[in-house]
Amino acid sequence: MILDAWMQHPTRRFLENDMFASLRRWTGSELELGDGEIPIGASVAAMDAAGVDFGLLTAWHAPREGALISNDEVAAWVQAHPDRFAGLAAVALDRPMEGVRELHRCVRELGMVGLRMLPWLWEAPPTDRRFYPLYAACVELGVPFCTQVGHAGPLRPSEPGRPIPYIDQIALDFPELVIVGGHVGYPWTEEMIAVARKHEHVYIDTSAYTSKRLPVELLTYMRSRGGRRKVLFGSNYPMIFPARALEELDQLGLDEETRELYLHENTRRVFGLPAPSA
Repeated sequence: MILDAWMQHPTRRFLENDMFASLRRWTGSELELGDGEIPIGASVAAMDAAGVDFGLLTAWHAPREGALISNDEVAAWVQAHPDRFAGLAAVALDRPMEGVRELHRCVRELGMVGLRMLPWLWEAPPTDRRFYPLYAACVELGVPFCTQVGHAGPLRPSEPGRPIPYIDQIALDFPELVIVGGHVGYPWTEEMIAVARKHEHVYIDTSAYTSKRLPVELLTYMRSRGGRRKVLFGSNYPMIFPARALEELDQLGLDEETRELYLHENTRRVFGLPAPSA
């Protein structure tokens, strides 16, 4: 069983946005764009090729462009494949109360299981006052807040991705808030590990990193008694296809329990996903 904690089913307006030029240069593109929108079946096929059973699809809302991947698009894909996907909402940070109402709609009406917001996208640290109503709403709704930690690969500033002071401060201000920091926090991975150790409800996902590129300090943490319950597998599809992210997994030296926690159980627990049917 493999659960992918960070995926996007890409729309054309998402893939063709200029801020992703650096990622296209680094990774190339494994998707055949063709004409029109990419069918959701392409993402399901990528999961099948890697043996990924279930993925969390995220919406994207940008400050100038609006919905690059809308909440309703994500909800429609989840509805089409409820046994393969759950959704993560994205909202407008510059209209906080509208964002709170949209988050409530996404969770209560669309069945989404979390909120993902990228501070670098808004060029504002996650301690910006506009985020705080959203954190309170996540606690009220009982869903995680997911974000990116570490440098920004897209053409935006990286400073908002610092785990210390930003994630540390949020966890102090909202001790009940479940926080998932994606992209391992590089080049501040040790900061991210320190924050995850310090705060009960702070987690790390490995999206945007292949197995062989995971930092040594993160692997050491994953093998520890506490750390093995704090790290979630993610791919960041379509930037990295899940099959590529999972290459050389066997070389990481994870015992059976740690491997199961990493690949599925931590994600299931953190997001409250149902256990697989017998």
